[in-house]
Amino acid sequence: MFASKIKGLRWWMISLIMLGAVINYLTRSTLAVSAPTLLAELHITTQEYSYITAAFQGAIMLQPLCGYVLDVIGLKFGFAMFAAAWSVICMAHGMATSWQALAGLRGLLGLAEGSANPAGMKAVSEWFPAKERGLAGGIFNIGASFGSMLAPPLVVWAILHYNWQSAFVITGALGLVWVAAWLLLYDAPARHRRLSQAEAQHIAAGQEQHLQGDGTRPSILSILKMRNFWGIALPRFLADPAWGTLSFWVPLYLTTVRHFDLMQIAMFAWLPFLAADLGCLFGPLVVLALQKRGVRLINARRGAFTLGACMMMGVAFVGFVDSPYAAIALLSLAGFAHQTLSVTVITMSSDLFRRNEVATVAGMCGTFGNLGLLIFSLLIGGLMASVGYTPFFVSLAVLDLLAAALLWTLVREPSHTLQH
Repeated sequence: MFASKIKGLRWWMISLIMLGAVINYLTRSTLAVSAPTLLAELHITTQEYSYITAAFQGAIMLQPLCGYVLDVIGLKFGFAMFAAAWSVICMAHGMATSWQALAGLRGLLGLAEGSANPAGMKAVSEWFPAKERGLAGGIFNIGASFGSMLAPPLVVWAILHYNWQSAFVITGALGLVWVAAWLLLYDAPARHRRLSQAEAQHIAAGQEQHLQGDGTRPSILSILKMRNFWGIALPRFLADPAWGTLSFWVPLYLTTVRHFDLMQIAMFAWLPFLAADLGCLFGPLVVLALQKRGVRLINARRGAFTLGACMMMGVAFVGFVDSPYAAIALLSLAGFAHQTLSVTVITMSSDLFRRNEVATVAGMCGTFGNLGLLIFSLLIGGLMASVGYTPFFVSLAVLDLLAAALLWTLVREPSHTLQH
C-alpha cells in the first residue's frame, strides 16, 4: 500500500532533493562531531565554540534571501549554486587555525546552507498535489536527520584514519558530486522531458487553484502582514532549538558529561537522528490518519504537531537519568518527536501560501527558527559551565508545548482548503 503511493517521477525528484538535504546536514554536522578533537587541537574554549555555532545560526537566518533567489531564478540553477558554494566552504574549514577563522567560515556556510529548506518546500509545492505534500515533505526532511545520522561514523572514521581536516574535505567533496547529479537530473514539472501527461494532470488536479500564483515576485512586506505567516514562524522560533541542540551540542554533552570517547560517539551519537528519520514519516502518517477520520488538512497538521510536542516532554528527563544509555534513549525520543512536529509545520508553508511565495515564506520562517536556535545556543555556551545542560533539556520540552499552543491560536485554515 505504501509503495503504491510513491510511484511516479515526482517521487524520484523529491528523493533527489532529499539527497541534497542529506549532504546539507552532513556538512553542517561535521563540526559538531569533530568538535571534541578540533577544540582540543586548536585550544578553543566552550564559550568560543558557542560563538562559532552562533556565526552559523546568524548567517542562516538570511534564509529569506535564499528563498527569494530560488523563487526568482528558479530551483534548478539556484539550488545548484548554493550547494556548490556550501561544499567548497565546508572543504575550506580544513584550513582554519583559530576560532575566528572557523566562525567566519561557519557564517559563510550558514548563508549558503540556508537554501535547503526553501528549496525543499518549493519542490514539494511544484511537484505534488495537496494530499501528497505531507508525505513528500516527510521524505525531504529525512535528509536532515539522515545527514546528521551519517556524520558521526563518517567523521570519526576520517579523524581516526587521517585527521579532523580530512573530515571537512570529504563531506564537502560529496556535495560537489551531488551538484553534478542535480544539474543532470532535475527540472521543473513544466519543463521535465520525462514527466508523463497523466502524472502532470494528476499533480495539477490536486493543487489548490488559489495557491497557483500569478508569476509575480513575492512581496516580503505583504507576507509579514499575514496572520498565517506568524502562525508558522513563531512555533518554529520555539521548536527549532531542539534540533540545534541535537546537532551541535549532543556530541560535546556525551563527551563532557557522559564521558564518551570518540568511538562511543561514533557508535551512539547517530541514534537520535535515526529516530528522527522515523519521525519524518510518522508525522505525515498521523496527518493522513486524522484526515481519514474527517479532520481538515490544517487541523490534521496541527494535531500531528501537538502529538510531537507531547512526546518531546521526554527530553526533560535526560539530565536526571543515571545511565548514559537511558540518556541516549531519551535523546532519540526527542529526535523522533521533534521531526514528527517539525515536518508538519514546515509543510504548512505549501498549504497556506501561493506557489510563487513558498520558498520565500519557508526561508522567512526558517529565519525565526534559526533565531531561536541562535539564542538557545548562546545561552548554552554562556551558562553551561555554571548551570549544566539539565535546565536546557527541560526548557526544550516546555518550548514545544508553547509552540503547539501558538499554532492552534494563530493559524487560520482557509475555507477553500482541500480536504484530501
